[in-house]
Amino acid sequence: MFKIMTVNKISPRGLELFPRDQYEVASELSNPDAIIVRSSPLHEMEFPASVKAIARAGVGTNNIPVERCTEKGIVVFNTPGANANAVKELVVAGLLLSCRRIHEGINWTKSLLGQTTDIPGMVEQNKNQFAGPELLGKTLGVIGLGAIGVMVANAAIGLGMRVIGFDPFISVESAWRLSREVIRAEGLESLLRQSDFLTLHTPLTDKTRGLLNEERFAVMKKGVRIMNFARGGLVNNEDLIEALKTGQVAKYVTDFPEEKLLKVENVLCIPHLGASTPEAEENCAIMAANQLKTFLETGNISRSVNFPDCTLERTGKVRLTVSNFNIPNMVGQITAILAEEKINISDLLNRHKDGIAYNIIDLDSDLSAEALQRIQAIEGVIRVRKIEGEG
Repeated sequence: MFKIMTVNKISPRGLELFPRDQYEVASELSNPDAIIVRSSPLHEMEFPASVKAIARAGVGTNNIPVERCTEKGIVVFNTPGANANAVKELVVAGLLLSCRRIHEGINWTKSLLGQTTDIPGMVEQNKNQFAGPELLGKTLGVIGLGAIGVMVANAAIGLGMRVIGFDPFISVESAWRLSREVIRAEGLESLLRQSDFLTLHTPLTDKTRGLLNEERFAVMKKGVRIMNFARGGLVNNEDLIEALKTGQVAKYVTDFPEEKLLKVENVLCIPHLGASTPEAEENCAIMAANQLKTFLETGNISRSVNFPDCTLERTGKVRLTVSNFNIPNMVGQITAILAEEKINISDLLNRHKDGIAYNIIDLDSDLSAEALQRIQAIEGVIRVRKIEGEG
């Protein structure tokens, strides 16, 4: 029986995918096989040797110590696309909030209580102070064309905006889904120079941290409005505050509040609501549960952030999976041990990603505990699993 430990409240729609006769699911478990988490930080958690996988019911994995997991052979999954529509809808709301001064107008209207009996008259006299431009015909720059970025770009086209996209690593799947009306930027600076509105949809990495800084703010159109529903660290806040003071940036809407931004004029801080819809939470939980279930039962990997995609249809009596550092002659050493054991290989698949390799080997007969130990002892091998059951 597999043990699944939950961190945070996970949608029952996802957890019910684990058959209770095969899985034990609880928030407190000793020696779990896998962990499913939403946003709680796991950096201080000590993972027992039993943990084989962690699934993040969401996109970002900055709450998971991915590098440490990789060193331990723990496969980390996320759920890209499961919350894309929820985030897209909030980005569209952010675009409207950034230009129509809706938030300010609502707060002002509430302040009228007790000041006058002629509310309609006061509204008509003062409403012009909350006027703002329309989206129609304006240029939106989309940085990052993954699942969310593509949906935002397509939605903006539907609103009559001119859309420019930039993503040097766009996937084939995203390219197929992207509207043909979206203009491809030749480079990031080209996009920044043309955009009336800017929206970020790129992961936070060492290379993208502080992506928008003093140098890049200077390149932008004066009065640009920026949406950040990706990660707070993509923007240098000190440089942003200066750009807001000069009017270079007219409005900044972010889903990642920070203390230094809370009282800055023309900053709207939303309390991380991008994926906070029941539909998104269900979709993320369902995708995360399916990823863990498939991996634990078959060894197949799909949409991992630290291991390569590796999927092989079951053909043998026993399946062996081996994760190792991607160094020469690893497959040769593994198969040599199997040959010495006189075990026939019915199928084999080897894939690698960023210095990590993963092997799925289907065998026609069982192998001994000694053979498993010999494979585990090969220098560079991280983890070995034996999965029994006919294909």
